[in-house]
Amino acid sequence: MERVKLDNKRILFNLLPAHVAQHFLLSNPRNMDLYYQSYSQVGVLFASIPNFNDFYIELDGNNMGVECLRLLNEIIADFDALMDKECYRDIEKIKTIGSTYMAAVGLVPTAESKVKKSISVHLCTVADFAIEMFDVLDAINYQSYNDFVLRVGINVGPVVAGVIGARRPQYDIWGNTVNVASRMDSTGVQGKIQVTEDVFRLLSGYYHFQCRGQVSVKGKGQMLTYFLEGRTVQGGQHMRPKSPEHGSSPCIRTKLGSAPAVSSYGVKSHTVGHVSTPNNSIMYLPSVSVDMEMEV
Repeated sequence: MERVKLDNKRILFNLLPAHVAQHFLLSNPRNMDLYYQSYSQVGVLFASIPNFNDFYIELDGNNMGVECLRLLNEIIADFDALMDKECYRDIEKIKTIGSTYMAAVGLVPTAESKVKKSISVHLCTVADFAIEMFDVLDAINYQSYNDFVLRVGINVGPVVAGVIGARRPQYDIWGNTVNVASRMDSTGVQGKIQVTEDVFRLLSGYYHFQCRGQVSVKGKGQMLTYFLEGRTVQGGQHMRPKSPEHGSSPCIRTKLGSAPAVSSYGVKSHTVGHVSTPNNSIMYLPSVSVDMEMEV
């Protein structure tokens, strides 16, 4: 019985962020009140592989598409593995939908006794994570003879986080910030990290940016966006806001499109080769529709 409890606890901590799982472990099981928490400043990332649908095909030779999904699973698992690094421990994976990866930073409540990290530090963390995702995908492409491309969008702002459902409970985040982050991905350019003006203002001293100009964004009209191109370097040192708890992060990339470190990631030998085929709490969670562009 004790082993079953430990297994169930392990599963719960895999499904939910640690502080949320702990909340449910300490709660009365009969208490079905909605779990929610509002946050004033959260960095939200959407990263998609827009040409995966062209790669996916159901043939006898690839077990009717299973081998294509096996490769996608390896890509997502390698993205997940990045979060094992100490410098990315503040990032929460929210979910994957198809070949789109969603993550956020700034969702862990901070006790008053601790020094609260600035949103700039959190955004640096998620920006570094995005840049390293390109390295991961480059390594997989090199070893599997594919040409997958990554497209990333990042936004920052207030969100509401909560857990929905009694069976297979889903931890998710909602709000305009999430919608715009999704648009930064869907209106972005392959091989680029597109960010909002708010992200640019917070990180302009730490990264190189290219102004893209006005972009038509569904539900928002014209928005000024930027491409995040890599770290600024001055005198051989990376410019990064200091975290009082951890100092500078060792996980830093200075540019996109660098040569893949193919030995850094374990891509299984059975991967598929290329197939040429066409903190003020609120009292409710908003009721919204979800479209193909990840609007929430």
